[in-house]
Amino acid sequence: MLQTTIHKSVRCTGIGLHSGKQVELVLRPATEDTGILFSLRNGTGSTFLTPTPSHVVGTGLATVLGDGRESVATVEHLLSAVSGMGIDNIHIEVTGKELPIMDGSAASFVYLLKQAGTRKLNKPRQVMAVSKAVDFEQDGKYIKARPYDGYRVDYTIEFAHPLIGTQRMELEITPENFSKEIAKARTFGFLKEVDYLHANGLALGGSLDNAVVLDEYGVLNAEGLRFKDEFVRHKLLDFVGDMAVLGSSIQGHFEVFASGHAMNNAFLRHLDENRSLYLESKVMPVPETVDDSVPEGLAEPVAATA
Repeated sequence: MLQTTIHKSVRCTGIGLHSGKQVELVLRPATEDTGILFSLRNGTGSTFLTPTPSHVVGTGLATVLGDGRESVATVEHLLSAVSGMGIDNIHIEVTGKELPIMDGSAASFVYLLKQAGTRKLNKPRQVMAVSKAVDFEQDGKYIKARPYDGYRVDYTIEFAHPLIGTQRMELEITPENFSKEIAKARTFGFLKEVDYLHANGLALGGSLDNAVVLDEYGVLNAEGLRFKDEFVRHKLLDFVGDMAVLGSSIQGHFEVFASGHAMNNAFLRHLDENRSLYLESKVMPVPETVDDSVPEGLAEPVAATA
């Protein structure tokens, strides 16, 4: 299996969930072995940042990446789309302190990636595969990882709310499954929490247009839910995005109970710090015959620029 990148650059603008300000996002092709590279643009230039577990500097309301000088928030939905759609190398250029929230799901980012197209590169894909069982627990919550020839997530949530309760979903993470089953699942929150956040100057860009909001009994969004179990689907989406912070494709079977951004990152740091125990690098076999054709109607590749 060869490494991939996107075929051409695409861009969008949107509102940042927490700042309420407009953000510009450009996705550009990248060369072999680049991985995921953020370019954080400010008034004086750009700061480049590669996601790693140790570069996660915030997990309170979203996953925040930073290097001590610059940071970018709410990266999990885009990273989930990049990972879920099988993109190995990409240059993500951001003007603003966070990524646009769009509709609160990964659907807009999947749309952008599909518009950009996928292009195979000339080196085999390398993945970090779980090589030994690992059980990670905190306060009754857990993430269990097992060796597996693929990427599969079995996720369970529990909320004391009549519309949520206990929900479980198990999914093989492939581009088709990601796009169809979880990309459209939106982030969610409770009305009492939203009121508190707004009163404290947080989540200023949040609205019923980019989140599912629940009161004590049901959903406030006029259109209702996109899936009956949209809540666990979104948590699974978040998990895929948080695992993408490892910096390379991951392989394994993950059983998750009641985790969130903070625990996801704690688990990933545990894996990363104990790579020799739990992870092995695998080079994916390349078929003898490879269809490297360019999708019809797409322009020639655009080289990544700083």
